[in-house]
Amino acid sequence: MTAQPRLQVAVGVVKNAQGDILISLRYQTLHQGGLWEFPGGKVEPQETVEQALQRELKEELGITVVSETPLITIQHQYPDLAVMLKVFLVEDYSGEVISGLGQPCRWVKPADLNHYAFPAANQPIITAAQLPVYYAILDNAEAAVLMVNLQKLLARGLKLIQLRLKTVPKPLLEQFIEQAKVLCKQAGALLLINSAVDHAKEFAVNGIHLTSRDLMLASQRPMLEHEPSDSRYWVSASCHNLQELLHAQAIGIDFAVLAPVNVTQTHPDTEPLGWDTFSELVSQVNLPVYALGGLSKEDLETARNAGGQGVSAIRSFLQ
Repeated sequence: MTAQPRLQVAVGVVKNAQGDILISLRYQTLHQGGLWEFPGGKVEPQETVEQALQRELKEELGITVVSETPLITIQHQYPDLAVMLKVFLVEDYSGEVISGLGQPCRWVKPADLNHYAFPAANQPIITAAQLPVYYAILDNAEAAVLMVNLQKLLARGLKLIQLRLKTVPKPLLEQFIEQAKVLCKQAGALLLINSAVDHAKEFAVNGIHLTSRDLMLASQRPMLEHEPSDSRYWVSASCHNLQELLHAQAIGIDFAVLAPVNVTQTHPDTEPLGWDTFSELVSQVNLPVYALGGLSKEDLETARNAGGQGVSAIRSFLQ
């Protein structure tokens, strides 16, 4: 049997100044017709992916792409078609959106994308579009220091925060989490708890972050005892190799953290992955993956160009 040819597609997650994302409805006569999609189309011969994106958005929407940022690459096998979706975030464009092909278009808040029916290959794109570029990890400290650090992260615009508080006594932990939930909700930030925390699943936060050990012990996506009723609940995981990334994908983890990219203060003897290996590993899964390990906000462009969702850090976001 000959290998099925893989269709390469350029996709744009077009975001306006209000933070809304543009989606359009596929014609019934097309493959996966009647479902919503992100604009884009097939990469033609002798055309780069970026050129295809610019051409398709001009034809479909009447807008001119000024710049685009890599978001995620998806490889998906439908029963009748193999596709590779090269997805870009487009926030810098000129012109007013007008449907050049007559398709219904709609601006949607990122959190509302889950309410629309998309092709199966689009789910990781939705997740990537909803996630911020920075993932902060709040580590063990005295209660007063924890609160100062949390407030510092929120004041600096961090919107995704993991509580990795493995040694904080439970009474203090419960009190801190109740306060943290209020502050994070006010700031529009998501609060996740590390699975190594005692009784982690009991806390009514926005999600749970699995240690690599807990990830590999899980045969299915874990459920929180108190899932948020007004929003999606998130499950992320720590990974260090391809086996862990593939398992995270197989059980439906939303996103992963891959480490260590560089040498770290906490594990100076651990061999770092480096950016080439990071990129190679990320390219083999359809998951948003944050880079972690000796990184700061200054590494964001490098992380994204390597296929990552963004940067995760413990100390550098507080400095």
